[in-house]
Amino acid sequence: MKINELKQDLAAAFRWTARLNMNEGIANHFSVCLPNSNDFYVNGSGLHFSSIKASDMVLVEQDKIDEIKKKPELVDPTALNIHGTIHKKVPHARCILHVHSKYATALSALKNPVLQPIDQNTMRFYNRVSIYNDFGGLGFEEESNKMASAIGNNRSMLLANHGILTLGQTVAEAFDELYYFEKACETYLTALSTNKELNIVSSEVAEKTAQEWENYPVNMGEQHLNEIKKILDKEDMSYRD
Repeated sequence: MKINELKQDLAAAFRWTARLNMNEGIANHFSVCLPNSNDFYVNGSGLHFSSIKASDMVLVEQDKIDEIKKKPELVDPTALNIHGTIHKKVPHARCILHVHSKYATALSALKNPVLQPIDQNTMRFYNRVSIYNDFGGLGFEEESNKMASAIGNNRSMLLANHGILTLGQTVAEAFDELYYFEKACETYLTALSTNKELNIVSSEVAEKTAQEWENYPVNMGEQHLNEIKKILDKEDMSYRD
């Protein structure tokens, strides 16, 4: 994929995340690695997700992170720490999306933040979510190293008392993961709010369904992002600038 297409995909993910009201002010950050490199593009400081363009991405070279950290007006320091560390230490983290979305963050605030398998979306994540249950403050260097160590082979990591972080080989994969995780959390917390007994499926059914998600014959993530870009292209192509 060409570099500009990579940045446009990330910009589209920013725009759609804002439409879904999953962003938080001018906080939170998304990043994507350059091909065959751990250097990455990330959103610059102080930008609202709804207005981010491809040209707003800041290139962060791993060997120059310490220099960039001296310019917090350029890139948020927590973004440099979290994304820089995870891109370097987790091979399958080619794209990282981190938000404090409503339902995922609410789940992260529960004493037991395990997402129970009660529908198809929650089953998608059965035994496939890492839980970083050691909140120690904002995501600076020590916190970021602990996060990277906690991810394992999963593509989603719930940050206790903090929010959600999803990973992917592509922007499309990471965004689809984020979208469905938030939907799963919404369903689960809504069900909990009824104070009725949950209809939790067996571990066998939950695992079977999770595997069916993984082996689905169509690349739904790519199709999902392509459809988002089609809508944005009709309504406002500025994300591509």
